[in-house]
Amino acid sequence: MSSHLEIAPEKLARLIGTPKCPALIDVRVGEDFDEDPRLVPGSIRRDYRKVQEWATELGGTSAVVVCHRGKKLSYGVAAWLRNYGIAADVLEGGVAAWTEGGYPTVPISAIPERDASGRTVWVTRARPKIDRIACPWLIRRFVDPLAVFLYVAPSEVEAVAERFAATPFDMDAPIRWSHRGELCTFDIMVEEFGLSIEPLLRLATIVRGADTFRLDLAPQASGLLAASLGLSRMYADDLEQLEAGMALYDAFYRWCRDATDETHNWPSPKKDS
Repeated sequence: MSSHLEIAPEKLARLIGTPKCPALIDVRVGEDFDEDPRLVPGSIRRDYRKVQEWATELGGTSAVVVCHRGKKLSYGVAAWLRNYGIAADVLEGGVAAWTEGGYPTVPISAIPERDASGRTVWVTRARPKIDRIACPWLIRRFVDPLAVFLYVAPSEVEAVAERFAATPFDMDAPIRWSHRGELCTFDIMVEEFGLSIEPLLRLATIVRGADTFRLDLAPQASGLLAASLGLSRMYADDLEQLEAGMALYDAFYRWCRDATDETHNWPSPKKDS
């Protein structure tokens, strides 16, 4: 049973992927991380010895601290964070309990190098529609909540990627993060980030249907396409469109996870008098 300073893996799993997820901090020592170089989705590695330096950078009001087995490192860091006014809990049982529970993990090898501020930086074509909003949503909710996205002219993506150490995605070019065969970029990211859980696979089918105009793949693909095209008309600024699109994909994800069996009956069936 979890103590009042711990959060159970099953409870944390319900928060990951949602806007209310706390900051997730992995403080495992090097040898423990090297034994299993995978992260709880959305977590960022920090040096526990420098907690007083980076605590003020968190910006949020809550955090969950993750170590190998949820013992002294997590408890010590969480105690320090509470001194900075951050409501901090410990992942019960640490990464060991998370993986033993069968929850997804993100391989560190799939995550691009971070910049000096600890953020991954991505670049793609301007005027996004579907994949170029869906992929940033996936990255921010499950891989790197601090991720930065640069939208530039299509002809400049490769040069910007090189000059600014950014990772290109969703390009008509032989790069890692783009379409492969019948799969769209969102499909590829779900697979390579180790996120092949049922709700995200269901969402990936919808995204693929909308992005490749194969609307027969899922009944919801037409709705996603319509909403995406509508957003692209509403916003001239790509980053403003991305922020609006985050809420759209939050809603689709929660439907995929929690509401696929729910129906809406209106008007209510008349009862015999």
